Amino acid sequence: MKDHHAALIQTMFLVSAADADITDAEVGIIGDIVGHLPVFRDYDGAKLAATLAAGEELLTHDNGIEEGLKAIKLGLPPKLRETAYALACDVAAADAEISQEALRFIELLREQLSIDPLVAAAIERGARARFRVP
Repeated sequence: MKDHHAALIQTMFLVSAADADITDAEVGIIGDIVGHLPVFRDYDGAKLAATLAAGEELLTHDNGIEEGLKAIKLGLPPKLRETAYALACDVAAADAEISQEALRFIELLREQLSIDPLVAAAIERGARARFRVP
């Protein structure tokens, strides 16, 4: 990945694509995140479609998920690794039911980014709380 924006967006895309069914809720949350979070303040939103298309291209490779995880790690400064993990959890939680494939991707991401287990648990709990419905 060329920059931290692309790495964060690819993180969100890959978790949404993990179950081969990108839902409207997932696409909506990705757009909301890119449009509102401070980490994307200096991001050119016109590039979003191309960045998402690059994620789709990556998935055509035999080892697309593994390549994506490595590229995400390389594109992120260490201080944004927990942010990437939190964004992945938020996108996964946007669906009422999180697929096993999405959970597996989140696990692989946690390992790739060396997220502390206690920090990961707190991030996951926060995502569940934010997206819980009555």
